[in-house]
Amino acid sequence: MALALVALVGGCASIRDHRGYLVDQTLLDSIQPGVDNRLSVERSLGRPTFVSQFGNEDYYYVSQIVKTPPFGRPRTSEETILRVRFDPAGNVVAVDKRGMEQVARISPEGDKTDTLGRHRSLLEDLFGNIGAVGAGGMGGTAAPSGPGPNGS
Repeated sequence: MALALVALVGGCASIRDHRGYLVDQTLLDSIQPGVDNRLSVERSLGRPTFVSQFGNEDYYYVSQIVKTPPFGRPRTSEETILRVRFDPAGNVVAVDKRGMEQVARISPEGDKTDTLGRHRSLLEDLFGNIGAVGAGGMGGTAAPSGPGPNGS
């Protein structure tokens, strides 16, 4: 009986999963602005999770700890984003560290999304365009003129 109770309680524990970069504070502290460059950062920290596409090519290292409760959805419990900023010559300017304080939690409400426009019934949706298709070109207007196939 006690063994069954231990197995039942053990099955109800959350699963803790690490995703992304493993942050090593010693290696992170070894990166020095003005001394290191892109190559030395890659040798110390490894390849970045991603590189910025606009502006200076900053390196980003993303680390997450995700907990999944039994019969529940995974939720990020901890997140660390390291950004290594470089000057145009490729030398390290600064190392920034951000966490969960930058994460925005949003929870949409309701099963419907409000839209602008008319409220139409099913029959209006099915048969509302009968007679409207082709009506704009039926007025006897002349064909477009010009060098291209569409008159441009």
